[in-house]
Amino acid sequence: MMRMNLNPVPFMILIETALLFIMMLLLAGGAGGVGGEVKCAERERQALLDFKAAMVDDYGMLSSWKGRDCCHWNGVRCSNLTAHVISLDLHGDSIGNEYFYFERFLRGKIPSSLVALQHLRYLNLSFNGFEDYHIPEFFGNLTSLRYLDLSNCYFDGRIPSQIGSLSHLTYLNLHANNLEDSIPYQLGNLTKLQYLDLSRNALQGIIPSQLGNLSSLHELYLDGTRGSLKMNDDGQWLSTLTSLTHLDLRSILNLNNSYKWIQAIILRLSYNTFTPSLLFQWLSNVTSNLVELHLELDLVSGLLRSSTPATSNHFDITMQSLERLHISYYQFTVFGSDLTEDLESVLHNLSAGCVTHSLQELYLGDNQMTGSIPDDLSIFPFLKELDLSGNQLRGKIPDNIRLPSQLKALSISWNSIEGGIPKSFGNTCSLASLDLSHNTLTAELPVAIQHLSGCIYICWALSTRLVSMNISYNNLSGVIPDFPLRFTEYPSISLAVNHFEGPIPPFLRRAQSLDLSSNKFSDLALFVCTNDTAERLGQLDISNNIFSGQIPNCWSNFKSLAYIDVSSNNFSGQVPSSMGLVVKLHVLILRNNSFTGGLPISLKNCTNLVMLDAGDNRLSGIIPPWIGSSLQQLEMLSLRENLLSGSVPSAFCSLTSLHFLDLSGNHIKGQIPKCFKNFTAMAHEEIIQDPFSHSYTVPHINGPRYLYNYDIITLLMWKGTEQNFNNDKLLLKGIDLSSNHLSGDIPSELENLVELVSLNLSRNNLTGKIPSGIGRLLSLESLDLSRNHLFGSIPSSLAQISFLSVLDLSHNNLSGQIPTGTQLQSFNASSYEENQNLCGLPLENMCPKEEPRQESLVKTQDENDGFIQAFFASMGLDSLSDSGGSLALFSSIAHGDMLTSGS
Repeated sequence: MMRMNLNPVPFMILIETALLFIMMLLLAGGAGGVGGEVKCAERERQALLDFKAAMVDDYGMLSSWKGRDCCHWNGVRCSNLTAHVISLDLHGDSIGNEYFYFERFLRGKIPSSLVALQHLRYLNLSFNGFEDYHIPEFFGNLTSLRYLDLSNCYFDGRIPSQIGSLSHLTYLNLHANNLEDSIPYQLGNLTKLQYLDLSRNALQGIIPSQLGNLSSLHELYLDGTRGSLKMNDDGQWLSTLTSLTHLDLRSILNLNNSYKWIQAIILRLSYNTFTPSLLFQWLSNVTSNLVELHLELDLVSGLLRSSTPATSNHFDITMQSLERLHISYYQFTVFGSDLTEDLESVLHNLSAGCVTHSLQELYLGDNQMTGSIPDDLSIFPFLKELDLSGNQLRGKIPDNIRLPSQLKALSISWNSIEGGIPKSFGNTCSLASLDLSHNTLTAELPVAIQHLSGCIYICWALSTRLVSMNISYNNLSGVIPDFPLRFTEYPSISLAVNHFEGPIPPFLRRAQSLDLSSNKFSDLALFVCTNDTAERLGQLDISNNIFSGQIPNCWSNFKSLAYIDVSSNNFSGQVPSSMGLVVKLHVLILRNNSFTGGLPISLKNCTNLVMLDAGDNRLSGIIPPWIGSSLQQLEMLSLRENLLSGSVPSAFCSLTSLHFLDLSGNHIKGQIPKCFKNFTAMAHEEIIQDPFSHSYTVPHINGPRYLYNYDIITLLMWKGTEQNFNNDKLLLKGIDLSSNHLSGDIPSELENLVELVSLNLSRNNLTGKIPSGIGRLLSLESLDLSRNHLFGSIPSSLAQISFLSVLDLSHNNLSGQIPTGTQLQSFNASSYEENQNLCGLPLENMCPKEEPRQESLVKTQDENDGFIQAFFASMGLDSLSDSGGSLALFSSIAHGDMLTSGS
């Protein structure tokens, strides 16, 4: 579960602010300028202007910072008595679901001029982009600070020990950065600290015992999930923290003692390696104040097999207030036997005591529970969230099942549940999220929806906020009628991989994300051409159905669509010009249909396009130059297997963000443009860290915006077969110009694209020599130059590419000896066949002994650099390959929800 960090102003700061306000009333504006107005000090104003000059402000967050009086600038607060700047709140705006996303943020290096703000008490720079920079040491000189929030900023380096000088600090949040090394012991000097969050960093070493000096601490978050934090031998420093209400010790390496003094209301012990007996010692020593308990345990440790049942009455010793219980990745055992515990026994043990009336959230996902769904889940009357996903549950959901009346979220996904959706589900009016995906449910969807409609017509449209419904990967069938449903929250709906048929009903336009892929839908007209605006539909996937004929030309009413996938149907005719009016479009996938003509010029209006895949159709004419001149955000472009002619437009060389280009299987003539060297994304290594780098936002009816990720899935010829690939880090970068009529030399400029993983120029009319510096492409996994008219020798530099797994130089006019190297002799002889004058292993044609030595290896920038690049190329392959050695292009999750501040 995501921890909601609302960053409350500490109690002491509120008191001090109130006192200042009372003094202001008593003095009746005793300080200030003419007319009682207070203007900021010039020195502090200049310090803020220096900060503004150092920031890259893409979203205009500092646009109001002009004029003489900085006290009226956005994010700035001054004292009404002294005019000094006392508060600076420049947090980025974040939206998202489980992680975070920056909608508005500052970036750059924080200048030291801020040290002039000596009266600053409140500083919040959270959710900004300070990657590649350290937390400034001069922050330790802002000695008036009470509140410092630098969370979710991508800071790296160490935590400055100078922060330990901020003796008045009551709130310190460094959550979710890239901080490394040890926790400075100087933090133990912050004796007034009430809140300390160092979680989701890469901190290492012993947790300093000086933290025991923080006797006022209420909340402490020290999880070691990204680092290797250790508790010292006894951990008794924790015993002085008697005011703790929240304690997070996830993944602390040697958490061995059962600290009897713990008073925490929220306890997170996930991913530690103690045995259940020690675990229950912890639990028995926790007071009855415990509200939240996380036990996400690691099966790999082998320490979880025990004679103690995982849900025995240990949970009821003192937990009279337990509201949220998370148990996952736990090996449930019953008295030492190999039998896995069934769900009914687990729930019975949990319901045997006081938690029955306090439990609000129960997560039992990703365990090995067996059995069936019991007919009475209302034994926890105040339960709001129940997750039973990822277990081994079987059988039908009982028709008369009783759900808790306040239940908002139910997930039984990834089990083996059969039958249909019970009618009694419709009696739970509060249900907002339902996930029954990846089961074997049958029956028709109309029946299922009718069973969910017990409250739909009465109260769902008025009071319930349906956020998500996922019943994908089942065996549901039937025609879906146009129900008069009102989705007030514009939910995410997935009906993918079932057997639904007939037309898509218009009421689904009121979804926010709609996945209908891999069904038998056949009519799109009513859905697309209904005369109302689909203001919030952001994602539409109707791929792998049985649609045919022309796509209706009625797309102008889709104001928020960012992702359209109509691939693998039987559509024909021209691509509708109204698709060019969907100006927020990021992804358009037209692949594997029978479209004819050219792409509509109106698509040049879709300047946000990141992916355009129109491959495997019957498109004709020249390749549109406007793709290069107008769609400069493109990262993936595929026009493969069409009837396109002419040459590669020189305007394509403006596509500097392009990671993958596939023009194979057309009638393209002319030369390969030398300006392909401008594909800088193929020349530089990059790692996508932001999980929302490919996402779109949808406005909410009440103001906030929802964030959703989208998938980019591409088709690649790999080892002679077509395969779909996913890759969320864009590590696969490739060019495929095969099966065309290209002529001339292979440009030596391609040697600069050193991050290429796949290069296919086969089946053309290319002449000349293979570029001698081709060995600079150390990331290459696949190289196919076969069936051209290349001559000369194979460059010796090719032997430098250590991780080459696919090589085909056959059917050319190459001559001389095949260079010796660890890779080149390991390929089958077919990789070199039909080169009449080529000799040496693995060919049977041996070279004469007197044949001159091949040219020396082409040196890369540095031999060590070459090794490092090759090493990382190998790492990329390991993370992207499936069992067949295939590579991936890009993938991310297409679900979202709204995120409050924090993460």
